[in-house]
Amino acid sequence: VYIRHLTHPGSAPAESDRRDPVRRLPDPTTPWWPPAMLAPDWVRAHADDFDIFHVHFGFDACAPDLLRELVAVLHDLGKPMVQTVHDLRNPHHETAIAHDEHLDILLPAAAALITLTPGAAAEIERRWGRVARVVPHPHILDLDEMRRREVRAAAADFRAAGSGSGPFLVGLHLKSMRPCMSGAPVIAALMHAVEELGDARLRVDIHRDVAETDGDRHDPAVVEALRTAAARGAQVEVHDFFSDAELWDYLAALDISVLPYRYGTHSGWLEACRDLGTAVAAPTCGYYAEQGPVQSFRLDESGLDAVSLSRAVRAARAAGRPAPLSAATRTAQRSQIAAVHEEIYRDVLR
Repeated sequence: VYIRHLTHPGSAPAESDRRDPVRRLPDPTTPWWPPAMLAPDWVRAHADDFDIFHVHFGFDACAPDLLRELVAVLHDLGKPMVQTVHDLRNPHHETAIAHDEHLDILLPAAAALITLTPGAAAEIERRWGRVARVVPHPHILDLDEMRRREVRAAAADFRAAGSGSGPFLVGLHLKSMRPCMSGAPVIAALMHAVEELGDARLRVDIHRDVAETDGDRHDPAVVEALRTAAARGAQVEVHDFFSDAELWDYLAALDISVLPYRYGTHSGWLEACRDLGTAVAAPTCGYYAEQGPVQSFRLDESGLDAVSLSRAVRAARAAGRPAPLSAATRTAQRSQIAAVHEEIYRDVLR
């Protein structure tokens, strides 16, 4: 989604030569993982097909030696590499060691760097002595979907989910319990917070691979915390991955979505909430608060400050539901993002 939303609004791959001067190659055919484009042999075989090599994601699947070969091949072929630094800490890794090694190879080799927030740019300059251009995260929902929701919200007979029609709904989606997530402590703290509020309810979602005893990521401590919360009135939902439509409806039904991250950098989930008008409680680790308005609480690898989380939930309740970012606002932002990418690409080709 992120890559697709870097193009000029309204442009499609077949139309990119008319609406968008930047042409992006289609994804390689299956297998899609590990990323074929990061293989030095792929770069050699397709060197005549591209002018610039832009790295976003997927390099965590590569051995350091392969990345060293990749940057050497790009250098030998005279192909500048641009990197967008989404993650300064990989949320799928238990420690920072492997991701740091990857970044130590890629960032010094890049002709240009992009990141999403000023805080991340400052960290990049501090750690690698490189200046990264700050380009904000684009919308997550398709613009057409945002427009459809605007029409529905404007209709006289429509009342948006989570707009005060019931108890203040606090959502915690633990997905498949990435290593970066705090499960049981956040569940317990949120249960206490909604009980203090009174007219509030907690909904916790979890994937089957965590909840079921034979699941690949089964976590007994999280399951026990879910049982305790359910016994105290929380709504607990166990399911597989949502479709996009299901995810948008889920987020729109919440008054606030809590990000339970002990470490990380940026969040697409947060941007989806902004598109939908759902408040976000974000941890103080990473640079989430620089992406847009959030209610901050203290959570990092040293632990959770439950009092600050309760305070964030209360503040969101007092502030009322934020307005969704409009499709017009996101369209204008996307045009600016596309123009900045074109400028960066032209600069590295000079």
